[in-house]
Amino acid sequence: MRIAVAGGTGTVGRHVVAVARERGHDVVSLSRSEGVDLVNGRGLTQALQGVDTVIDVSGLQTISTKKAVDFFTNATQNLLAAEKLAGVKHHVALSIVGIDKADSGLYAGKLVQEDEVRHGGIPWTLLRSTQFHEFVPMTVKAASAGPLVFVPRMFTQPVAAREVAVALVDGAEAGPKGRLPDLGGPRAEVLKAMVEAYLTRTRQKKRIVPLRVPGTMGRAMRKGTLIPVAGAAVGRQTFLEWLEAGEGL
Repeated sequence: MRIAVAGGTGTVGRHVVAVARERGHDVVSLSRSEGVDLVNGRGLTQALQGVDTVIDVSGLQTISTKKAVDFFTNATQNLLAAEKLAGVKHHVALSIVGIDKADSGLYAGKLVQEDEVRHGGIPWTLLRSTQFHEFVPMTVKAASAGPLVFVPRMFTQPVAAREVAVALVDGAEAGPKGRLPDLGGPRAEVLKAMVEAYLTRTRQKKRIVPLRVPGTMGRAMRKGTLIPVAGAAVGRQTFLEWLEAGEGL
């Protein structure tokens, strides 16, 4: 199968590309560094020639609802339009667990993306996953101010990015199935404890300042509603196992 991976150089995308190639698929990676821009559509038509399935793991880092909504609206519409022209038969998209209960920032953009996919005219598969283990170093990097790191009060159930990639390639191979069972990691965690473990492992001397995020997002983070419900698929690698393996360091 010829598979195009939108966001193929990102945290999950690089694993999707690797897993798909390991299984013998012909893989095309779509990213700005490879001459394809989802937001303005540059290079999409040529890149999708002969592609059977698109796996979309593209994204951005933002807390702005407008930026997230604008990005996922434009990127998804451009991608689906180019897929129709190229005769793509299956669109697989990665989303986030709990976005219905925290509809701001990145989550608002993901809600828009899901709606575009459902009504985009291409047979589709949708997988929602929890945050990846890499969410912790990303949080430390984004929320540090000198010796301080501001950590939201949050319950999460982090999952290995490679395990998400495997589930996405499985979905591509299975054909259009609509929304798949949500995917989370093997155990629920408190973000503060994960950050403490990461700082210790990386020998960073920072003081954690707990942060109470306002609004629906903050409530969802504190109440644990961003954790999969019973019946969700469960990954194998815990955050501490990922950390001890030295991944992301």
